[in-house]
Amino acid sequence: MTKKLVIVESPAKANTIKKFLGDDFSVMASFGHVRDLPEKTFGIDVEKNYEPKYEVLADKKEVVEKLKKAVKDSDLTYLATDPDREGEAISYHLAHLLKIDPNSKCRITFNEITKQAVSNAMNSIRTIDMDMFYAQQARRILDRIVGYKTSPLLWKKIKKGLSAGRVQSVALELVCDREEEINAFVPVEYWNLILKLSKISDDQIFIAKFYGKDNVKVKLSNETEATEVYNYVNNNIVTVKSVKKTKRKKYPFAPFITSTLQQDASNKLGFTTSKTMKIAQELYEGIELKNIGSVGLISYMRTDSTRISSDFQLATRDFIKHNFGSEFVPSNIPSYKNSNNTQDAHEAIRPTDFNYSPSKISSSLTKDQLALYTLVYNRYIASQMAPAELDNTCVDIACGPYLFKSCGSIVTFKGYMTVYEEQKAETSDQDQDEYENIYLPELTPKEQLNKLDLQKQQKFTNPPSRYTEASLVRMMEEKGIGRPSTYAPTINVIIKRNYVKREKRSLLPTELGITVNKFMVKNFITLLDYGFTAQMEKQLDDIESGKVDWISLIDQFYKEYIEQIKIADKNNSKIEISTDELCEKCGKPMLLKSGRFGDFLGCSGYPSCDFTKKIVDDTGYACPKCNGKIINKKTKGGVKFISCENYPKCDFSSWGTIIKDRKCPKCNNILLKVYEDKQALTRCSSDKCDYVTKFVKVTKKGEKDQD
Repeated sequence: MTKKLVIVESPAKANTIKKFLGDDFSVMASFGHVRDLPEKTFGIDVEKNYEPKYEVLADKKEVVEKLKKAVKDSDLTYLATDPDREGEAISYHLAHLLKIDPNSKCRITFNEITKQAVSNAMNSIRTIDMDMFYAQQARRILDRIVGYKTSPLLWKKIKKGLSAGRVQSVALELVCDREEEINAFVPVEYWNLILKLSKISDDQIFIAKFYGKDNVKVKLSNETEATEVYNYVNNNIVTVKSVKKTKRKKYPFAPFITSTLQQDASNKLGFTTSKTMKIAQELYEGIELKNIGSVGLISYMRTDSTRISSDFQLATRDFIKHNFGSEFVPSNIPSYKNSNNTQDAHEAIRPTDFNYSPSKISSSLTKDQLALYTLVYNRYIASQMAPAELDNTCVDIACGPYLFKSCGSIVTFKGYMTVYEEQKAETSDQDQDEYENIYLPELTPKEQLNKLDLQKQQKFTNPPSRYTEASLVRMMEEKGIGRPSTYAPTINVIIKRNYVKREKRSLLPTELGITVNKFMVKNFITLLDYGFTAQMEKQLDDIESGKVDWISLIDQFYKEYIEQIKIADKNNSKIEISTDELCEKCGKPMLLKSGRFGDFLGCSGYPSCDFTKKIVDDTGYACPKCNGKIINKKTKGGVKFISCENYPKCDFSSWGTIIKDRKCPKCNNILLKVYEDKQALTRCSSDKCDYVTKFVKVTKKGEKDQD
């Protein structure tokens, strides 16, 4: 019997695939990338056509040795890493290390991990796609050039430990530009007039909003204008001028692509982009279902295409007819337009099998897995269903020359809305749909109405909203910055570098981030240009399709960028990073400084004033031992913990995180969420109290959810 080895990226994926293959197959995991550019050196030979000097990752040496032995013991080896550029690169590096000819039939891919997809892949074995690999390698080298050549300049001109990136610097610029817009925003006053009405013969109350005068839309800019209309309407009768009834169809959204999944998971579930992708990867690779085994529940989650295979769509129509009724099946098979930047390499994100409904497999999923799977499942089913149907009514209401408008709608056929409701897009328009009626009574022209109330409301225009992770992903997608696989890691890195911080769900630039962005925008105009970044992504796509040579692309970029580095070094002196804090000795602004033991605050009046201060990340809670401040700290390895500010005099510390707005029922000290044996527990912060219980999350509504 021929021995066959299949190498995938993760153990979960290995478990799922193994059950679809025969006994002559063994499946092993590479645990992701096995080699990369060196961590401490540039690793690119500029004189030899930018040849990269790859190294086996330190934590993968044992894995590689095990794979080498397994390859020797097998007659055939197949590389089944993820079906994208990153996966193709992992396969290439594995082939190199395991002495497999990349031009041999060694590569298999599948967009979903199902028996049919794996079977099809085994019948379509191909060579490693070198153009895909070169596109990934070009991206890696471009990012290494920007990061490795720019970071020392940032250390020299600003502070040590900083970094720049081809995509991350543009994402930071977006956040900083939005903050500048907000700071420069000047509110504009306007006034609303809101009429509360009813029919003379009916007590059904509805709302109408001031529209204008003599059929012309008018904006009330001040109280004088508003009062003039208010007084007239208060003293005159109100009648129906016209009634317009229309029927409208509301069509479903397309099935998820990576960016829309991240946006909806953020808006509806409160997930970060990285959390969404982590859970989606788990659902794709396989979940152990009770009495069934490991099953891949969704198709590949890194995609920019809304396309669905025709066979799957046809099967979906039968599923909808059987479960909802024939009226929920649209007359034509739905199709959705892709954006201009779409590669269309994979299908949209969808469930792999209709039979695995969220309710049926809920007991096998974690709370977060179930939430995300439900989102994907319902969004896809809805995308293939008939549109909703609504009856809309718009009424013009007259009071002399002044006109008010009232609109309402009722759903006459829910269609796709039976399974999925869209999240309203984030907007800074505070009046959007604020006065829309769900229901309007039957009204006729010239009918007089009861005035129940008239409100005069002063309003001010709102500044643009700060980006959330969801809206930043949407903007990056619109501008062609990055690709589906890069959105989450890009946002992660600007937060990790302390260039951007989260405040609730909003993203705010830090003083450090603003300083770094100003330096980058001033000295690297081309790199920070949105159009240039989008064009570079297009050229990487062209490398993948064989239209562009990767070496010539790198060569042109490198020579121009190195010149910009030299000019920036020559034209810039050391930059001080200001903070909002004032010196406790002389009152001058404090500056962010770096020293042997990390960052600290130093007076801008140095050397005449030598006051310095530690940077403390205050939790806002008091130590249960000495009543000092509890502060957030990190180990040398970057692991977070909490500790008393008075250490070493006070030895209070814990690996746990503080549970906000809850106190110990025994001693009234703060409570901590800790993990023991992979189980979340609630424990009292005081070592004199033995209170401990299973962790339970309390929602805003006061309900308790087990974590």
